[in-house]
Amino acid sequence: MRKGAKAAVIGSVFAVMVGGAGYGAYNVVTAISGDGGTGAGGPAEVKTGPPSSAEVKEASRAFFAAWEKGDAAGAARYTNYASSAEGLLAGYRDDAHLTDVKITPGAASGARVPFSVKATVSYDGKKKPFAYDSELTVVRGETTGKALVGWKPSVVHPELKDGDTLVTGESASPAIEAVDRNNVVLTKEKYPSLGPILDALREKYGDKAGGTPGIELSIRHGAEGTGGDTTLVTLAEGRPGKVRTTLSATAQAAAEKAVTRYAESSVVAVKPSTGEVLAVANHRADGFNAAFLGKLAPGSTMKIISAATLIDNGITTANGPATCPDTAVWQSQTFHNLTGMQPQENATLSDSFSRSCNTAFVKYADDVKVDSLTNEAEQRFGLGQNNWKTGIESFDGSVPASGGPDTAANMIGQGQVQMSPLNMASVTATAMTGVFRQPVIVPRSLDGRELATAKGLSAGTVAQLRAMMNRTAVSGTASQAMAGLGGSIGAKTGSAEVDGQAKSNSWFTGYRNDIAASAMTQEGGHGGQAAGPIVAAVLRTGG
Repeated sequence: MRKGAKAAVIGSVFAVMVGGAGYGAYNVVTAISGDGGTGAGGPAEVKTGPPSSAEVKEASRAFFAAWEKGDAAGAARYTNYASSAEGLLAGYRDDAHLTDVKITPGAASGARVPFSVKATVSYDGKKKPFAYDSELTVVRGETTGKALVGWKPSVVHPELKDGDTLVTGESASPAIEAVDRNNVVLTKEKYPSLGPILDALREKYGDKAGGTPGIELSIRHGAEGTGGDTTLVTLAEGRPGKVRTTLSATAQAAAEKAVTRYAESSVVAVKPSTGEVLAVANHRADGFNAAFLGKLAPGSTMKIISAATLIDNGITTANGPATCPDTAVWQSQTFHNLTGMQPQENATLSDSFSRSCNTAFVKYADDVKVDSLTNEAEQRFGLGQNNWKTGIESFDGSVPASGGPDTAANMIGQGQVQMSPLNMASVTATAMTGVFRQPVIVPRSLDGRELATAKGLSAGTVAQLRAMMNRTAVSGTASQAMAGLGGSIGAKTGSAEVDGQAKSNSWFTGYRNDIAASAMTQEGGHGGQAAGPIVAAVLRTGG
């Protein structure tokens, strides 16, 4: 939110995405609007087909000319959603305080016209130039047949999306200087993944950090600024206040580098002895903080909680039976192991855990209650109660008490279970220490917030989980990724199948001394293939 600036919210036909790509659904909202005006007189022939090059040139020229003059209503009439376009173009002039607009079109490619914009942003006696490139597409009006600019907010600025506005004024939140646990300054230029996180920290703690606001031209995201602001031009610097985070610049640098190797990847590292987040990185086209907010099936990394459930309910032990057949049937649904896995009739739970045998866990669905896994996740691992207060927005995980085939599917991290890398890093930390320490990215002392609690695990359960995770890291499915790592180590791989995807999502979680990390790569294949190397790279930084 910004002081002293009204904002016209963009209408139009738009799709609001809940979460990031692959994480949520689209809610489609339609605003009824005209095609940019109606003609006078009697019936006339309505043109059809793609606009001609002459029509493209004339429609874009007329639109640019009206925009340059600050004639929002006039420019909007040359678009196919005049009411939506007028609001944003008027805000460009009145709320963003942009004047002296000069638009230079580039060479058209069919109906697409690239262009550059130069303008001046002025506020409270201060001025600065503002320049950027954008593009538009000329379309045929559905009812009038006129050649019109196809309206979307990115025509006005490439970073604008539906619901966004441009505003200039005093920033609602003073700038911050975020530092790591050792007082190293953290910037989005050096650590690109931290960009949205630093913005979130500024929005939440800027007023508490002792800084003073600056004067900025910004994109206000969402209706009434509910999505925060993105600064485009700073007219007057405020004085930043210092915000100390729990991050480690060394671990963060390793995480940033590691995720760039695989598209749609995210990783989180935590310090098990304290719950402090050491690193969080995302490599995604949509900029979504999937590391903290992702909601996806975690695959066989879930077997950490499932194994703890079996042990804590007296069903079996690490050295107790967990036979691994080719297939297992639960309520008419057949479950399989990974291709090539040989059955093992006399397998122990440790054997099946380290090999990541699905059928061994599915066969125990008969012995657990519908809510056994849910209770273990919530009461001992602190998940799924919507009460984590990390310092920024985060997801707490979800392990619902699902009946039917999902009782078995949940045991192997499919079904209705949803996790983020943050959740699985916390699960790993709890498994290796026995204590649930809610993850935090800023110290609790900053705002006195109440952290989530859980009763944790017994020493006996911890010893068995650590032994099984160590075996997995040394000689099981995680051994290739964990090769060369010394100290106290443990890991678990996961591959989560998703309808409509050619390849499974790759999950991997592990620990080394006092650092636990978890990663996820969408369509990355088996756990050790993509997510494994990411986690290993972060674990190498210390612990």
